[in-house]
Amino acid sequence: MKEAHVPVSTAKQFTHFVLAGAVAAAANYGSRFAFSMWFSYPTAIVFAYLVGMVTAFVLMRQHVFDAGDKPLGRQVFLFTVVNLLAVLQTLAVSLLLARWVLPGLGVKNHVEAIAHLAGVVFPIGTSYLGHRYATFR
Repeated sequence: MKEAHVPVSTAKQFTHFVLAGAVAAAANYGSRFAFSMWFSYPTAIVFAYLVGMVTAFVLMRQHVFDAGDKPLGRQVFLFTVVNLLAVLQTLAVSLLLARWVLPGLGVKNHVEAIAHLAGVVFPIGTSYLGHRYATFR
């Protein structure tokens, strides 16, 4: 017997999105430190973003947008497109902060870590809208 679909309020859905995103962001942020042992800062950010992206897709599809019964291939494609735009935002914010803003403000310790954290947080709103109205529609 299939469960009846109960609409989720936008506020509740956004809260779940943020929680799932926080788990994915932790995977992203944490893995960047490991990748930085072998790769440059920008390359490590991109690889870490991929770790976060896979984590986010699984969590969002099953627990946020209730899209498990919809075509997987289309969702993967659109999820990738939305996240390519978000990774560009993440990279731009991270590099801007790490290379110019934080040093200009006199920050000397953990500059790349602080900048990357801000870069990961930056695209939350645009990603939610992209996934809600495109990916998992």
